[in-house]
Amino acid sequence: MNEVIKLKNRDLYLCRNLKRAESFVERGIGLMFKDEMYEGYDGLLLKPCNSIHTFFMRFSIDVMFLDRKLRVVKIIKNMQPWRISGFYFKSAQVLEMNSQTIPEGIIIGDQLEILCIN
Repeated sequence: MNEVIKLKNRDLYLCRNLKRAESFVERGIGLMFKDEMYEGYDGLLLKPCNSIHTFFMRFSIDVMFLDRKLRVVKIIKNMQPWRISGFYFKSAQVLEMNSQTIPEGIIIGDQLEILCIN
């Protein structure tokens, strides 16, 4: 099962192959010690999550904090290794992607959706 994330009501894709991290261990490891995004994936969804760090990461990422309904709460572009984000209490999940992949025009409050594609 292949999942994609796109801007709802528009043909604008943010992630064409999503990896989920929903267990305590998966969320804890995230992208630490990796040289790049998981092979074959272009996004990592951490759920539940309202704050992240980039300790022990070897590459920069674009980050989108999302609420339970997949509305954008906060956007951080080009977050460098060895940084800590703030806490975003309205956030319930976080989408991490390769740096410089968030399309221009995405703003706080935009509604995203996850679609399953076989």
